[in-house]
Amino acid sequence: MIDFHTVIVGGGVIGLAIGRALAQKGKDVIVLETASKYGTGTSSRNSGVIHAGIYYPKGSLKAKFCVKGKELLYEFADKHKVTYKKLGKLIVGQSDDEGKLQAISEKAKNNGVDDLRWLSRNEISNLEPELNVSHALFSPSTGIVDVHSYMNALEGDFINFSGQIAVKSKFQKAVLENPEIPLWKVWVSINDQSEELEINCNYLINAAGLEADAVANQIQGLKKELIPQIFYAKGNYASFTKRCPFKHLIYPTPVTGGLGTHLTLDTGGQAQLGPDVEWLGPVDSSRLPGATLDNLNYEVDTNRLEKFAHDVQRWWPSLDVSNLAPAYSGIRPKLSSPKDPPADFYIQGPQENKLGGLIQLFGIESPGLTASLAIADHVIKFCKH
Repeated sequence: MIDFHTVIVGGGVIGLAIGRALAQKGKDVIVLETASKYGTGTSSRNSGVIHAGIYYPKGSLKAKFCVKGKELLYEFADKHKVTYKKLGKLIVGQSDDEGKLQAISEKAKNNGVDDLRWLSRNEISNLEPELNVSHALFSPSTGIVDVHSYMNALEGDFINFSGQIAVKSKFQKAVLENPEIPLWKVWVSINDQSEELEINCNYLINAAGLEADAVANQIQGLKKELIPQIFYAKGNYASFTKRCPFKHLIYPTPVTGGLGTHLTLDTGGQAQLGPDVEWLGPVDSSRLPGATLDNLNYEVDTNRLEKFAHDVQRWWPSLDVSNLAPAYSGIRPKLSSPKDPPADFYIQGPQENKLGGLIQLFGIESPGLTASLAIADHVIKFCKH
């Protein structure tokens, strides 16, 4: 007996987007979420930026899905009245950063982002008088979105098309009982109870974010070498406590592990700086699903504020550290260590894992929010019937 066409593990923005896309096609779908509400992990702990697709290597999934996802997200937001603002952003640098900015400009062109342009010093001063930089690239298609409004709209669409979300539902294990149909049996614990519920489905999608490797480790028959090593990187944010003098997002040139400590604005005009990159190290994929979540520390250490101010004063010299306060943090599941170049998204289909009906998503970090609808369109192509 088939209970659902698809079981999706993970109720973040990616799981919701995939669930919505399948439900729109008339499939019976259930999303399993360990927490008491969907989207409380990485999905809700970020800058809320709609990225243009500038930084990623040509031909990468990040580049492809970001550029396409940006278009889809703006269309979705207009249709569903999701709060967003297409503010635009300046990528800034001093005279010794010109080469880095030139490389960013070339990457953007290679990715099909054709609206990026260089600003003169007069244009920089007119747009943002507080900036003290030699060079700037302007990205007019970069924006911000109310992430919770976006996820609520995804959830609303998903439910309207008869999708189901089961919160406080922890994935325990899964086994492929019949590879031909395919037929999966999935065990789930409900409300932290020891009793397990069994669910039968044709397709199993692992979109568990920070827990994707732990979920994969509990899928019987999956070769361990197909489970990548995940590295956690914490991104801390500081809030600017005074009225913000900037009208656009301000980004420096990227640093190892991230895009540098930048200034973003939320839809209410409040400014925050971040994220920085605090490496938490490799995680043990043999841990049980859910074991990570209770041990994550999202507090922002006040001692980091001096470093925030120091980094930002390079392009905003009048910033005073006394006007900064700890805000929030998020944790990214990265597929590369601090010593490695940034890794691409890893989407593993049945042809690779040799388990019919299994699709897994690893290392879905930035620009995952922007790319979410494009990722969903890609993933559902694995569901052949």
